[in-house]
Formats: sequence, C-alpha cells, structure tokens
Amino acid sequence: MKFAMPSFSSSSAKTPIPGVVQRSKMMDYDQPLAWVVVLLMLFGMVMVYSASIALPDSPKYASYKNSHFLLRQASFISVALIAGFFAFRVRIETWQRLAPYLFVATMVLLVLVLVPGIGKGVNGARRWLSFKVFNLQPSELMKLFVVLYAADYTVRKQQYMHKLTKGFLPMTVAIGFVGLLLLLEPDLGAFGVIVCIAMGILFLGGINGIWFGGIGATLVGIFTMVILLSPWRRERIFAYLNPWNEENALGKAYQLSHSLIAFGRGELFGVGLGGSVEKLHYLPEAHTDFLLAVIGEELGFAGVLVVVAMFYWIVKRAFEIGRQAIAIDLTFAGLAAKGIGIWIGVQAFINMGVNLGLLPTKGLTLPLMSYGGSGVLINCVGLAILLRIDYENRVLMRGGRI
Repeated sequence: MKFAMPSFSSSSAKTPIPGVVQRSKMMDYDQPLAWVVVLLMLFGMVMVYSASIALPDSPKYASYKNSHFLLRQASFISVALIAGFFAFRVRIETWQRLAPYLFVATMVLLVLVLVPGIGKGVNGARRWLSFKVFNLQPSELMKLFVVLYAADYTVRKQQYMHKLTKGFLPMTVAIGFVGLLLLLEPDLGAFGVIVCIAMGILFLGGINGIWFGGIGATLVGIFTMVILLSPWRRERIFAYLNPWNEENALGKAYQLSHSLIAFGRGELFGVGLGGSVEKLHYLPEAHTDFLLAVIGEELGFAGVLVVVAMFYWIVKRAFEIGRQAIAIDLTFAGLAAKGIGIWIGVQAFINMGVNLGLLPTKGLTLPLMSYGGSGVLINCVGLAILLRIDYENRVLMRGGRI
C-alpha cells in the first residue's frame, strides 16, 4: 500500500491554519519607545529654533545667523543618534565590566574642569572642557556613568548591602567626592540629580532602610546648609518664594517671573508656533533651561501636556524593562534600566518644576529637547542602553543567546 505525502508550497506554508492561534513575532526592540525618543528630539529642535531665532538681534549674538542654534542642534542630534546606534551594539555585560572605569575617568574629567586654563567658564560657572569643535560637560557624562556604576556596585556588594562599612559607606564616599567637585564648579542641580540616581538605585537594590533614611536626612541637611551658607543661593530661594515682589521680579526672580508670564499668555492652546513674545529678549536662556516656557506660550497647556506625557512614557517603559530584566535574573541590567528612568524622570521633573515655579531656579536642561551637545548626546546614549536592555530581554525570553 502506498501513501502519498502531502506537498506544501511556500504560499500554503504561510497560510494561517483555521482555529489555531499563530505565534506572534516579537519585535527585536521597543519601537514605540524609540519613536518617542526621536520625536522628543525633533520637537525640541523645532522649539529651539523658535526660541533662538530672535537672539541675533541682541549685541551678545550679533555675529550669529538666525539659524545658528537650529543648525548646531541638528548636528548635535545627528551625532547623538550615531553614538546611540553604536551604544546599542554594545552588550550589557560589557557596560557592566566598564562601569567602574568609566566612573573614575569621568571623575578625572570633573577635576580637570576646575584646573585654570583647561576648564571653560560661562556666566560664572566652570563646567565645560573645550575641544574647539564642541564643549564637553563632564557632569552630563557622570549622570549616565553613575547609573552604571551604582547598578554594578549594588550587584557586586549585594551580600553587604545591609552593612554600613562594607556596603553603604564606600558608595557614599564616592558620591560625596563627586558632589564636592560639582559644588566647586558650581553645579548644584547636577549634584541633586546624581544623588537621586545613586540613592534610587541603592534603594531598589535592597539597601538597609535605616541607613537609607539616615543618609536621606543627612543629604537634606547638606543641601540646606549649602543654600544657607551661600548668599546668592539664599537670595534665589527667597526670590522664588515671592517672585512678584518688585525687587525680586527685576532681580533674582527675573527668569521665573517671565517664565510664568509666558505660561499665562499661552493659556490652553497657545499663541501659535513662533508667536512667543517672551523669547524676544525678555526671558533669558529661553532655548536651554526655559524651553518649556516657550512651549507653554506658543502651544499652550496642550503642548506642555504632550511633552509631560512623552516623558512619562519613557520613565514608565524604563521601569517596566527593568522589572522584566530582574525577573529573568539580569539584576545589573534591571537596575541600570530603572536608573536611567530615574535620571530622565528626575531631571525632566526639576526642569519642568523650575519653569512652572514649583521649584527654585536651577540650571538644568530639559532632557532630549533643550539646546546643548553634551546633554542630547548623553541622553541618547543612555536611552540606547535602555533599548539594548530591552533587546536582550526579548532575545533571552525567546530562548535565544545574546
């Protein structure tokens, strides 16, 4: 007896079998997250152009063209995307192995910033290293590398996390030294973000609750003393508490008062793209620290809400990716992913809070959006690492190998 074997053509092999649930094809990486990041950068580039187009009318920028900041921001984004592509290609275990060396190297750069003749000062602050083509801000590098270092440290010292001398104290000393260097620049805002990142990762890594609470109270005391012992910081705090006082509105609270005016003019849907009045030399640094105020004036509450929702999406996905990594025993990757979420979330929250008058004025940019090469570059690299963590999660959950 002969049995005829059924033949399968290539077309019939692709035809779904009725009544059988087909296995879905998993994306190799989180495409919605990648698109949100790209859209934020492009949206930021448009708003940087809108906020800076009138700057050449002032004597300070008289030699610049109207498109100067647009072209530079476009080049920053291009370089950042290329750097992000290469960062995505690096395995997470490689980042873990390099984390302590990157942390120490960046600390050396923070020291070099303070050396006369090497560090570059702008508006009374010495925060940059000049390479002629661009200026590098080491504090931006430190935000990323402290994420990797804290995650690696927590994994290596997991059995000592409930002990003060072997677990908590070495990390505290390292962050304290970084904080001292940042305060000498001075850059209190970056120090605050870095402390939040390190403390957040240590908390998620299972640090002793008593030590965590104690160091938290100590840090609050340190920040309070730094403010009280610095006359200009103290004046800025008092001005923040009463920005509409005539003396404050024309002095320390000048930026804040004009930022609030910008939001007030924007109302629900804004005055229209390019229609901002505050960017016409009333609101200083409109294309960097106070970009959200220009968005609020030109696109209104609706535009600000879109920006907030996009940052919320990034932070939410970072924590979901981190939780997923920890569930498959990739502890370093999970803590790094959550650390990146803390970094982006805290910095965006502080910038938005400053623009809206919820927090005292600090020199922190809006991640991915504000003008600046170092910030956009490091933000992009950090989020590329986040996408890599998600990619490795997906590969391992499918039974593949990295």
